[in-house]
Amino acid sequence: MSTYDLEEQEQIATLKSWWKEHGNLVLGAVTVALAVFAAWNGWKWHVRTQAVQAAALYETLQKAARVGDAKSARDAAGTILEKYSSTTYAPLAALISAKVSYQTGDPKTAKAQLQWVVQNAKSEELRAVARLRLASVLLDENAYDDALKTLESKPSSAFDALTLSLKGDILVAQKKTAEARSAYRSALEKIDPKDVSMRESLRLKLDTLGESQG
Repeated sequence: MSTYDLEEQEQIATLKSWWKEHGNLVLGAVTVALAVFAAWNGWKWHVRTQAVQAAALYETLQKAARVGDAKSARDAAGTILEKYSSTTYAPLAALISAKVSYQTGDPKTAKAQLQWVVQNAKSEELRAVARLRLASVLLDENAYDDALKTLESKPSSAFDALTLSLKGDILVAQKKTAEARSAYRSALEKIDPKDVSMRESLRLKLDTLGESQG
């Protein structure tokens, strides 16, 4: 028997011995790896399917919103929030449906949908938008304390001026002139220099209050 044949037999014997000792462990690890891989692929397929179905409903919602069909908009948004709440379409759907609900005289539904965004949206920007809109609805309902409380959460700095401006509006409604003026002035300091329209709006509000008043 040649040296190479002997070495080959030794290697085979060693491999058999190693496999006898560790084979079950290896098979188990391979099985787990395959299961994880299959689960990951299954999850990705599930996510893609959810996104496609949510997108179709979101398109239905947008069409309903354009024609002011509050019921269809509410139904589409409701399905998205119930079945596809983890998709990026969910908070957007709630915001659109809330707008349609409010415009068609259903502030209760609008508030519920905006509150959902505040509590569930992953995007800080979308949460900030929802808080501003919710506070505006509460202001229209004369629920001033609730409106101010809604604005207490620290928003993204991009929303500072809008938040302070709305806070000023609420304080004006409460006849707290000095505090309202302070809020408007702070909003002016935070506003984007390029936002001429909002700057003029804030100056008009301050002029209406009268800078010399206490």
